[in-house]
Amino acid sequence: MSQGKTIERVSVLDAWSPETDAGRRAILEQLERLLANVRFKNSKRCPSLLRFLVENTLEGRTEHLRERTLGIDVFGRSQDYDTNADPIVRATAGDIRKRIAQYYHEPGHENEIRIDLPSGSYVPEFHLPPVVKAPPLVRAVWLKRWWKLVVLAGAIIAAAAGVVLLRPSIFYSPLERFWAPVVDSSNTLLLCVGPADKLRESAQLEARATPSAAATTDNAPSLGDLLTIHDLALQDATTLVRVAILANTRGRSYRIQSDDTTTLSDMRAAPSVLIGAFNNQWTLRSAHQLRFSFEMDVATSHYWIQDRQSPASRPWSVYNGLAYTKLNEDYAIVARFMNPATERMTVIAGGIGQYGTAAAGEFLTSEKCMKELAARAPENWEHKNVEAVIGARVIDGSTGRPHILATHFW
Repeated sequence: MSQGKTIERVSVLDAWSPETDAGRRAILEQLERLLANVRFKNSKRCPSLLRFLVENTLEGRTEHLRERTLGIDVFGRSQDYDTNADPIVRATAGDIRKRIAQYYHEPGHENEIRIDLPSGSYVPEFHLPPVVKAPPLVRAVWLKRWWKLVVLAGAIIAAAAGVVLLRPSIFYSPLERFWAPVVDSSNTLLLCVGPADKLRESAQLEARATPSAAATTDNAPSLGDLLTIHDLALQDATTLVRVAILANTRGRSYRIQSDDTTTLSDMRAAPSVLIGAFNNQWTLRSAHQLRFSFEMDVATSHYWIQDRQSPASRPWSVYNGLAYTKLNEDYAIVARFMNPATERMTVIAGGIGQYGTAAAGEFLTSEKCMKELAARAPENWEHKNVEAVIGARVIDGSTGRPHILATHFW
């Protein structure tokens, strides 16, 4: 055997299949190191799935590492469970990939065995750290070439760092990618919501202008007035709670304001989420500049979502005089865009009716819905303005699962 072949070169890019007990123990030790890290130990599902995948791979049982089998063996699902309706395995695997990438990107882990979960597979890969071992007889030859490997390793590390820094989206879920431009701001998020009945509120505000026995000396609303003027539709409140929880879990502070107390200065000061449509003046104003907007004919009680590219067509319309028990489907706009009027990110969650607003709230906080949006989106969509028309079935006064009807990215 020649001297050149006695040098064991191990590339960080080559998968390693351990053939000895010592190699398998080293991988299991690295697994424990990973799971002890804060990125994994604070997760409920990732550790159990990753451990199961690694241990079964080391034992040669990779043929069982399929989505349905994993759902049954790891997460206790039934034998006939629907993987499309319950994508717990796919979602957890995606979360594992993100956490692994973040772990190895941190300083101090570059000389550790790398455990990877390739995209589209549930069979993990193992990689030895980028080292070169040489016997004493070839040490002199090796020392002459060390600088080339240093340069190569530096280039690989720089390229990997560039991918992480410049394209972080490959490690994050569609839901996180949608909300990142909004919640990454250091400003307090503004949640603007309208009253349940805009017309009734306006009438009550006008009535206060006429002196009465119930009016206070400064003509301010009484405590009783506030209970009836600033009421909130249940579906709007549900959407408000969904968005507030999402902001809170991402460490973003927020404040809630009604549309009549919100000013343009408020919207210029921070990113905003506008909840409701025809009961929220700021939603109507903001959507008016978009491809899809809200329109109405008060005389005929018809309300619809207008497509500027097809103004004569009204496929997404609701007759407001219809008994709610006969309403079969409601429609909504969800959008995230840089608002030219405020120079801040604005999110719209508004339906023609209250069921549409509820569907918009579910869509904007659902990982599954965001995956469907991402599947229709162009490359780097997280850096673009996004608008979608969604529909939702209404059954016995309850809102069904939202589905996408049209999208626009720019």
